[in-house]
Amino acid sequence: MTLDKSLSGNELQKHGAVNDNYAEQTRALLNQQKAVWEQLANGYKSLDTVQVREFEFENFLLKVQFNPGRITSSSAKVDKKSIKERKCFLCLENLPADQKGIYYNSDYLILCNPFPIFPQHFTIPHVRHIPQRIDDAFDVLLALSKDIGKYYTVFYNGPKCGASAPDHLHFQAGNKGFMPIEEQFDMLISSIGGVLYEDNDTRVTALDDSLRRFIGIESPNKVTINTVYKKFYTSFAEYSDINEEPMMNIISLFDTGKNIWRVLIIPRGKHRPSFYYNEGDDKILLSPASVDFGGVLITPVEKDFNSLKKDHIIQMFKEVSLDREVFQSLTTDIEQELETL
Repeated sequence: MTLDKSLSGNELQKHGAVNDNYAEQTRALLNQQKAVWEQLANGYKSLDTVQVREFEFENFLLKVQFNPGRITSSSAKVDKKSIKERKCFLCLENLPADQKGIYYNSDYLILCNPFPIFPQHFTIPHVRHIPQRIDDAFDVLLALSKDIGKYYTVFYNGPKCGASAPDHLHFQAGNKGFMPIEEQFDMLISSIGGVLYEDNDTRVTALDDSLRRFIGIESPNKVTINTVYKKFYTSFAEYSDINEEPMMNIISLFDTGKNIWRVLIIPRGKHRPSFYYNEGDDKILLSPASVDFGGVLITPVEKDFNSLKKDHIIQMFKEVSLDREVFQSLTTDIEQELETL
């Protein structure tokens, strides 16, 4: 069921999902919105012109997508001054008149993203204007990824890790299997990964594929995943600015067949690569977030798409990923913390 963006908080509760079948309702929402919201329909038409290149590395494949519709997000100014001077595009009162959504878990809205990367792409903002911080919302991330897990993977971009609205808490979701890491992860763990903890139903792993670094948590037990996450957060915070959220992206998917979550946490070292800030032809507008780390690099400028080389990709991940030595130290700390699990 969709809701009117102008409804008050009490009225919103009357217009939430009729039942818990959020996956089906989310898919139906997109079809309904395409029919009545011209901006969204045009955004999906632009996907028909998307071009893709592939780059092979030793153990995995990365894709580069030319998607001009993502220019606003990729070039978003996220400094405090710019954020303060613009209206928040995720706040209920600022949504387009034709945009409707599904009320989720009392405090969130499932909305169609008008600038899609995925064949089906959603943004899930909090109904209140609160900062982008995962620590108090991690449990919601798990619940959401289960509730729409029949079709979708959910992800979180930290306030300095690709979120174009760092002042408003939100998640995103897109088609399961779209990001190559979803299919590649088991193979990468078995060939080059390391197990930090394992029991009968839970596995915590560390992966360094030479470009990206991941901490993986796999379990059917939400309480256990929360415990592991908190141990990770505490350990990683020691390497970060104490006044800010540790830099990270998170990809969360729920396997409905095995009834198990897989959460991939991506600790970051930097927001954007140095060539993002170059001038003229030396500038490459590539601002990596969860989807890029998941294996689909988004380039909204055709020049960048055509000229991008493997060396650029290597440079980007080297600059924005957590330093290898720091990651190794972090995984040692986490492994020690998990001894008490």
